[in-house]
Amino acid sequence: MDYDSFFKGALDDLRAQGNYRHFADLERHTGNFPQATHRSGTEERPVTIWCSNDYLGMGQHPKVLEAMHEALDRCGAGAGGTRNISGTTHDHVLLEAELADLHGKEAALLFTSGYVSNWAALGTLAAKIPDCVILSDALNHASMIEGMRHSRAQRVIWKHNDLADLEAHLQALPAGQPKIIAFESVYSMDGDIAPIAEICDLAEKYGAITYLDEVHAVGMYGPRGGGVAERDGVMDRVDIIQGTLGKAFGVVGGYITGSAEMVDFVRSFASGFIFTTALPPSVAAGAAASIKHLKQSSTERALQQQRVAELRAQLDQIGIPHIPNPSHIIPVMVGDPVKCKFISDQLMKTHGVYIQPINYPTVPKGTERLRITPSPVHSAKDVEHLVKALADLWSQCQLARMPQAAE
Repeated sequence: MDYDSFFKGALDDLRAQGNYRHFADLERHTGNFPQATHRSGTEERPVTIWCSNDYLGMGQHPKVLEAMHEALDRCGAGAGGTRNISGTTHDHVLLEAELADLHGKEAALLFTSGYVSNWAALGTLAAKIPDCVILSDALNHASMIEGMRHSRAQRVIWKHNDLADLEAHLQALPAGQPKIIAFESVYSMDGDIAPIAEICDLAEKYGAITYLDEVHAVGMYGPRGGGVAERDGVMDRVDIIQGTLGKAFGVVGGYITGSAEMVDFVRSFASGFIFTTALPPSVAAGAAASIKHLKQSSTERALQQQRVAELRAQLDQIGIPHIPNPSHIIPVMVGDPVKCKFISDQLMKTHGVYIQPINYPTVPKGTERLRITPSPVHSAKDVEHLVKALADLWSQCQLARMPQAAE
């Protein structure tokens, strides 16, 4: 077999479909985010980033950077290996305590990423609990799906955020069979939010435990940034809360929180924890500083919500279609992979705006979009510039507008 020809053919097909992923060479500027430098060959140009998951700009917050510098000078660059062999650094201990406190749980466990924490935790729990079945929301993240597949446990898919369908599946299972209901709070592509309290009601009624992915919500919602479950006053009813340090907290890493026994169980049996090098102490220190700050400060969340409202209102004024949702994520709908890629390219080339196109397989075909995430460090001028650029490109591509534009 000519392996390289096979690889090239598959990549050529992706390009023809408009689904080939180009990585932009970007350098963010501390103290000046969302501004960055884009490099292409020998050319450099300034751009404004509009699709970062650093939702609150904490990746450049002085408290975070100071904590990381201090830990780097104190402990050096790396953790030295796995926590089982090289030991757990004190910064990991402090961060896990912060995370447990954030979610009102007995314990927390760190992983190298949110993807790994989902894969390892769900994969371990469902594999080790005898005869376990996972009831998975249809739009759960790939990391959750991979964890479930890895477990080889029985899996039941319920319609997205559909309580009646979830209950029907629960009713069909034997009463005594162990069950995990796995779902997210904020779904990152459409920006909709799960009915957490009602799902907990069903879990309690049918003897299931709940596994909630809050990666797009931690830091963003609730009086201390504990997520949608904190905002809705139901953290104590959710058995396992999983989150990330790589989005609103501005660093990198993932974690789970829950009972001391459950966390120790995952720590003791999850290969994705046991056999991988731990996060550097400087990263743990920076994450802890970010969490501490956002527990006390609502300023970043309030300004971020203001920017979201401003952008939505201006998009409505010119009829640019976007999915209405109660979250901080604004999916601007294009519906064509080639045009979506063209708009993204032209935003960068002509307007100095970076928004990555979201095409299949991340979203279903026909729902291609630009996923926009306003932050508190975007200015009103940034919003105005983006809206004007989108208006120009919408006309160039002869895309439909919403009725508001004719009012």
